[in-house]
Amino acid sequence: MRRPPFLIMPLVLLLLACGCSQEPREAPRAQAGEPEERSLTLTFNGGPKGGTFNYFANKMASLISDEVGWLDIQTKSSGGSVDNLLALCSGRADMAIVYAGDAFLGRIGKLHCPETKYVNARALAFLYGAPAQLVVRRDAAINTVLDLRGKVVAVGNPGSGAAVSAERFFKHLDLWKHIDHRPLGYSEAAGDFADGTVDAFWVLVGYPNAAVIEASTRTPIKILDLHDAATVSGFYQLYPFYTQATIPEGTYEGQQTPVHTFQDSALWCARAGIDGNAVYRSLGAVFSEDRLADLRRTHRAAWEMSLENGIRNLSIPLHPGAIRFWSGHDLDIPPILMP
Repeated sequence: MRRPPFLIMPLVLLLLACGCSQEPREAPRAQAGEPEERSLTLTFNGGPKGGTFNYFANKMASLISDEVGWLDIQTKSSGGSVDNLLALCSGRADMAIVYAGDAFLGRIGKLHCPETKYVNARALAFLYGAPAQLVVRRDAAINTVLDLRGKVVAVGNPGSGAAVSAERFFKHLDLWKHIDHRPLGYSEAAGDFADGTVDAFWVLVGYPNAAVIEASTRTPIKILDLHDAATVSGFYQLYPFYTQATIPEGTYEGQQTPVHTFQDSALWCARAGIDGNAVYRSLGAVFSEDRLADLRRTHRAAWEMSLENGIRNLSIPLHPGAIRFWSGHDLDIPPILMP
């Protein structure tokens, strides 16, 4: 059997100690040969309009609905990763895209509300890495993240993975209380940045990002190195679901050198009780070679999606329908990822 690519073992081992909450049972899985004339409508949460989450949710929903005649996947915009996790755990969404860090912290009760564990979510697949990108003006006297002290920084809309990751990072560096942090979505942040009303803006998303491109067309930009600060401060040790990432030179206009930063992983997730056969068929619809080629042609972030990378960087247990799918493609499922 093929061994899965890198898994977040420091994280998933903690789940054994923290996963004491009782979890809902999965709905009975359809048996082999079950007629598929039945119709099932599922809700798939993306993210803010125009964002990468929304693109992937819309594209994947279309692929599934086209391929599986009895499944109707309806997409919804949302605030982003945290909003999506809460929607899955409350039953307001059937599928969603969630960052690995938010899914993990929610599961062990360290995300939204103290003492609350969000355990009603299951992983289906790894989608792509989402690097943190901190954008400033090229001529500004801001060369490291510590130079943001006293500056106005747009950190992402409320409920987004961007906003919570920015708060997490800036608090770790003891910067949060020393910056004017504003909860602006990417497009609004790019506009205010170009107008000069904010000094920097933060995105956590696959590259190239439309908001960063938009800002670069109106004013010369530079993207700050975040990896050094994360390494020196012990950020990776405290939050091991973040990993080093590099944004290649030339990704954005005027970017002449690679940018070293950190990234989270975007995961395709579902609520625990969703029909197992629906999960199995949905994965098959998206992870066929033709469908993956279609995704890769239309978004650069999709180049990381593959059968080989399917259970890479998962931070919560898999759904039984996903276990059935990935086991059928010769991936060795670690016991810690079992529901």
